[in-house]
Amino acid sequence: MSGKFEPKQPVQLNPPKDDPISQEELTKADGTGEGKTCYVAIKGKVYDVTGNKAYQEGGSYHVFAGKDASRALALSSKDEKDVKSEWSDLSPDKKKVLDDWITFFSKRYNIVGVVEGATNME
Repeated sequence: MSGKFEPKQPVQLNPPKDDPISQEELTKADGTGEGKTCYVAIKGKVYDVTGNKAYQEGGSYHVFAGKDASRALALSSKDEKDVKSEWSDLSPDKKKVLDDWITFFSKRYNIVGVVEGATNME
């Protein structure tokens, strides 16, 4: 994959986990409050974005926190109505955008699990 997705500073990531994360646990990990965990799911994989202030309360990407943001990322949208897991009906070019986001996230954030019962993984 192209170097355009490489982080500016090297990131040491842990091996990806496939631990089940309930929808309730994902929802609670919305970064609200000081020092709170913050997760974003994409295609059912859960990324720990806790260290990035943009996903914390008041941040420009907080709309994605505690949710599967697959559709919104594919559409390059921060509109709350687009923040959902369904993406399979999107055009091939939007699916490519989503896959690019997965590459971007996977080079920066630890995968801490998968959304329990996720049906949007492939």
